[in-house]
Amino acid sequence: MIDLKFPDGAVRQFPPTATGRDVAASISPSLAKRVALVELNGAQRDLDRPLETGGDFRLLTRDDPEALETIRHDAAHVLAQAVQELFPGTQVTIGPAVEDGFYYDFFREEPFSTDDFAAIEKRMAEIVDRDEKLVREVWNRDEAIAMFETKGETFKAELIRDLPESETITVYRTGDWADLCRGPHFPTTKFVGKAFKLTKVAGAYWRGDSKREQLQRIYATAWANPADLDAYLTRLEEAEKRDHRKLGRQMELFHMQEEGRGMVFWHPKGWVLWQVIEAYMRRRLTKAGYVEVKTPQVLDRKFWEASGHWEKYRPNMFVCETVEGETLSLKPMNCPGHVQIFDQGQRSYRELPLRMAEFGACHRYEPSGALHGLMRVRGFTQDDAHIFCREDQIVEETTRFIELARSVHADLGMETAYINLATRPEVRAGSDEFWDKAEAQMAEAARAAGVEPVIAEGDGAFYAPKLDFVVKDAIGREWTCGTIQLDYVLPDRLGAEYIGEDGAKHRPVMLHRAILGSFERFIGIMIENYAGAFPLWLAPTQAVVATITSDADPYAEEVAAKFRAAGLRVETDLRNEKVGYKVREHSVGKVPVIAVVGRNEAAEGKVALRRLGSQAQEVVSVEEAIAALTAEATPPDLR
Repeated sequence: MIDLKFPDGAVRQFPPTATGRDVAASISPSLAKRVALVELNGAQRDLDRPLETGGDFRLLTRDDPEALETIRHDAAHVLAQAVQELFPGTQVTIGPAVEDGFYYDFFREEPFSTDDFAAIEKRMAEIVDRDEKLVREVWNRDEAIAMFETKGETFKAELIRDLPESETITVYRTGDWADLCRGPHFPTTKFVGKAFKLTKVAGAYWRGDSKREQLQRIYATAWANPADLDAYLTRLEEAEKRDHRKLGRQMELFHMQEEGRGMVFWHPKGWVLWQVIEAYMRRRLTKAGYVEVKTPQVLDRKFWEASGHWEKYRPNMFVCETVEGETLSLKPMNCPGHVQIFDQGQRSYRELPLRMAEFGACHRYEPSGALHGLMRVRGFTQDDAHIFCREDQIVEETTRFIELARSVHADLGMETAYINLATRPEVRAGSDEFWDKAEAQMAEAARAAGVEPVIAEGDGAFYAPKLDFVVKDAIGREWTCGTIQLDYVLPDRLGAEYIGEDGAKHRPVMLHRAILGSFERFIGIMIENYAGAFPLWLAPTQAVVATITSDADPYAEEVAAKFRAAGLRVETDLRNEKVGYKVREHSVGKVPVIAVVGRNEAAEGKVALRRLGSQAQEVVSVEEAIAALTAEATPPDLR
């Protein structure tokens, strides 16, 4: 007999051959009908699979939050089955559940299009209605390979060949259709429900290798109920409207092109936005006691070998050879350069903590398929800083940084939703005792700042744990922006030392930290958060003085000059167009304020202010307008 411990603490005995369904039936017949999955010792299992062993036990229905991933997993199987029924000869490859949905990669000579989606969704619904059993089968490796090859499924056969010899080969069947899968799955296809939607089709490579077969990836989403699906599709529609790539073109902020993959061409308005944020960040850092430095863009290979980056990051580094036989690399990160500055001369414990900041331009090779607007680039600038401190200063410095980062994020329009404590990864440097101490230090610092960290098991850097800041935008999406990482390794590798109070040499601890992460990505997030409608202090163009008639042109220029003298970023629109047309055009460009002037305004020394998104206008004197707008345009840290 095996002992099963239920969530309420009760322990009951069952034979090892008992299934989750047997356990549910022993409680009530109605539960046996509703239950969909088993959770045994933290791992989900098929409902009709023998339990074999005891432990912490829980029965899950499809409406439990933990079952959502299985809904998506099963929906991926239903998608693959529907595609193969509709398009014979199509090979299936892999189809995992991912955040907010799932995808499946197919190999087919003829391309899919979104025009195929209606037929595929209809067939998926039919498969759900069939209520077909999802049956788990354990296969002999060679027999499984032969079975898939006979069916023409060469990709599945390759996957099986590459599995470890110790791996159990499991196949799940729905009727005559079969797929290689570890599981678990629901008992039948009806548990998938019909709250699913195919969203897009894209290209992919088999196993992510650009030298291998080109596949077609169908993306989809699935939810527990239609209301959740509708809410998600609404968020998706809103996100599409906010796409920073579209708004970046519309607002003339930046562009990207094939000849500079992953590199950003900042236009004048976009560069103004950048400079406003950089000036704000520089003021915040100065006030927080940081010193700013600048390190080289290109350094010799020997330097990166000493730091350890050559071994770990070489595939992502841009490398060049000189005519003198030197092997150089563009820097992928700033931290080793900061250690070099720390190493110059003799440091004393009295100088610590030393907070060293740099708006450092870095370059990393990203595969072209991974690039995505400002969010994933090859050239980027980090708001990077490193705090060199004593071990007894770690908690205080981390606490100070948490407070600074949360304040900056709030000023820039995004509240910190939570902070992750990323703990020891499987492959790591240092002893368990070191990790126990370092994780406790990070957790203590977060709590000292009034935050209970969310544990992200195994997500730490190989050298130490870290705190990652997750912010939430205007439509509820979460973004990881900002991190602080505890590092004992790099100072040791590069020989950083200070003279302690005892007169002996000691290694400093190095806190790697960033608030924005990279300017490029954070600006992309900000564009989408504000849907391009920045608050006045951030807006590249804060106001446009637009004329109603051409005889008001001199007055418009006079008003614009006064606005500029007051420090406002202003343009004029003197075109021979109707004022309604001008207002609409500048609204598309997300200009916060349109100051309309005509004969009456010129005669009275006034302007008619129109705000973005509002039909109302306020007629005020030029002096009143300047007073109101300059107050609103003052950055938060200067108010």
